[in-house]
Amino acid sequence: MKLSIQKTYKLSSNYYIPTVALGTYDLPSSETTEIVENALDVGYRHFDTAVLYDNEEEVAQGISNWLIRHPETKRDEIFYTTKLWNSQFGYQNAKRAIRECVDKVQDLKYIDLLLMHSPIGGPQIREETWRAMQEAVDEGIVKSIGVSNFGIKHLKELFQWDGLKYRPVVNQIEISPWLMRQELADFCKMEGLVVEAYAPLTHGYKINHPDLIKISNELNNTKNTGQILIRWSLQHGYVPLPKTKTIGRLESNLDVYDFELTEDQMKFLDHPEAYEPTDWECTNAP
Repeated sequence: MKLSIQKTYKLSSNYYIPTVALGTYDLPSSETTEIVENALDVGYRHFDTAVLYDNEEEVAQGISNWLIRHPETKRDEIFYTTKLWNSQFGYQNAKRAIRECVDKVQDLKYIDLLLMHSPIGGPQIREETWRAMQEAVDEGIVKSIGVSNFGIKHLKELFQWDGLKYRPVVNQIEISPWLMRQELADFCKMEGLVVEAYAPLTHGYKINHPDLIKISNELNNTKNTGQILIRWSLQHGYVPLPKTKTIGRLESNLDVYDFELTEDQMKFLDHPEAYEPTDWECTNAP
């Protein structure tokens, strides 16, 4: 079968982002390093963490350990994302926080993608934080910058800010068939942002939904419901961030490039009228 989904997308910053990432929220910190190494073994090259997750050092350690054992793989083949938390917003706070984020992952030498974790704080705080993030790009310690949980209003304000030097390359938001956010996703794509979909497996709430089981049956049960959700996200052009700590699911969540959902199956899964977030909602913050 012809593979219809690329393994990487080109960001507006001219770097390449792998199209499936391992989300690391809520992974036990004592297990995180090993989980990351296992993920690299089965083919993951993109890892998503945050200051809030309290596991940046463990994620970076896993990457560093693995690279030492696999010198044929270069650092620039692995994509590391972290996010500033709301309490670190504002110019001085963000400058200090970015330095802390970089210091935590010294062996990686730089951060591939740094995000604002939310729009909370208001326009001035967002602009001050963005200024600090832009300076980190100029310093070479961060390659690309982006946002998370931003609504259209927040993005428009940032685009209109006269201090804007580097546009956000991604907006990471919760997206699933039951939380499609089509207007926001379309706006991001139109403006050249890659849409990253967190909680693509709905934190397990919909994993046994009859619609998913029906499609799994149509595929002769060669793909499980989690793989169908990840594939749905990919076929919409998003970068899904599935999370798991078991090796079997690490492998299956990445085994999503060798099949295709039909147009009818995609439409069957789409629920544009639904609004069922499983995580926090702040795309409508002031």
